[in-house]
Amino acid sequence: MNSYDVAVIGSGPGGYVAAIRCAQLGMKTAIIEKYNSLGGTCLNVGCIPSKALLDSSHHYEDAVKHFEEHGIEIPGDVEVNLEKMIARKQSVVDQTVGGIDFLMNKNKIDVYHGLGSFKDATHITIAGDETIEIEAKNTIIATGSKPSSLPFIKIDKERIITSTEALKLKEVPKHLIVIGGGVIGLELGQVYKRLGAEVSVVEYLDRIIPTMDSGLSKELNKVLKKQKFNINVSHKVKSVERKGDEVIVKADDKKGNEVEFKGDYCLVSVGRRPYTDGLNAEAAGVKLTDRGQIEVNDHLQTSAKNIYAIGDVVKGAMLAHKAEEEGVFVAETLAGQKPHIDYNLIPGVVYTWPEVAAVGKTEEQLKEAGVAYKTGQFPMRALGRSRASMDLDGFVKILADKNTDEILGVHMVGARAADMIAEAVVAMEYRASAEDVSRMSHAHPTFTEAIKEAALAATEDRALHM
Repeated sequence: MNSYDVAVIGSGPGGYVAAIRCAQLGMKTAIIEKYNSLGGTCLNVGCIPSKALLDSSHHYEDAVKHFEEHGIEIPGDVEVNLEKMIARKQSVVDQTVGGIDFLMNKNKIDVYHGLGSFKDATHITIAGDETIEIEAKNTIIATGSKPSSLPFIKIDKERIITSTEALKLKEVPKHLIVIGGGVIGLELGQVYKRLGAEVSVVEYLDRIIPTMDSGLSKELNKVLKKQKFNINVSHKVKSVERKGDEVIVKADDKKGNEVEFKGDYCLVSVGRRPYTDGLNAEAAGVKLTDRGQIEVNDHLQTSAKNIYAIGDVVKGAMLAHKAEEEGVFVAETLAGQKPHIDYNLIPGVVYTWPEVAAVGKTEEQLKEAGVAYKTGQFPMRALGRSRASMDLDGFVKILADKNTDEILGVHMVGARAADMIAEAVVAMEYRASAEDVSRMSHAHPTFTEAIKEAALAATEDRALHM
């Protein structure tokens, strides 16, 4: 029987990063993955493939709608080859997954393919091509999450689908109905909208991206409607039925009136649930919460003292980069170090175009907590860089403490917001004031000048270009 200092169950961003950091710190490490390829949901059927399709569809939309204005004329019709687009997406996934294989070899991490199941707190059974058992002094559970559904919906993976199937459709839908106005539904909805589908979003709450600042919801709602999305908020879905190649969705609007949507595909995108199937956690003395998450303390330690859990399977935002931070945190804790994570400073991003990004507190949270704050906001359309690239939608908003000027939250909609939010994270990590950021030189012309201008607006309302 092989023995290890650490075994990691699950090879998504949390799991493989935890394994690498453990190996870097001198621990003999194994990683166990249920599927044939490493990388988990994110690399195989999540973050990476969805971004590949978002990029490809964006190129197509530019060619059809914007090239002519730039003086680029393409004779004949520009056509979508969906099969080739999906194949490119898969090649991106394959290259990325191959990179994880390389990193495991480089760091001398033993890789096991099969379902990892606890026999007890220090022994794990791995059911793959053959069943074997390993011993681990410590274990990190990183088994991630799976798409959620609603009790009355039968996902057939053909017409009534999850994000996994949406990444490999054989045709562009005529009418895609998206149940759920969160990150995943809007991103995949925009992919197929660009490729020619009619897209209807049906959201239970009173706004899309409901966990983010309401100002971001309002701006993105406005932009998507301009892109001809059919957005329906405050709609409670009550039935989803397939009849041949047609899907019928019935919902009640906020007045209680029944509304019917008919399409050829329905994407169910109502969040994700922690995945612990087959883990046999109770055999190791690991407790789960009522929501199916693994119960952990502030050190991400479970009820079994030598077993830790990270990522989507524990409380908190289901984000790949949050899982990575937790993986490093646990590895360094096991090595006797004293790492820290500030969960307030883990950014959230929506990769639509324009992109949406945020870090820190929302206005709603500050109001609820009774914190006195001030706001500085700057529109993207006032930037020379935005006019040059024709990316005029959106804004940057900075929330700062009214008395100390410390930045409490940064919220943005705009081109490259996903990349720009890192500046806000750095500023807030070092507890910068709005005035600190306003006095830093930003290259011209860039999209990040909007951050400087918003900081100036939050500092005595003195934005320069507005």
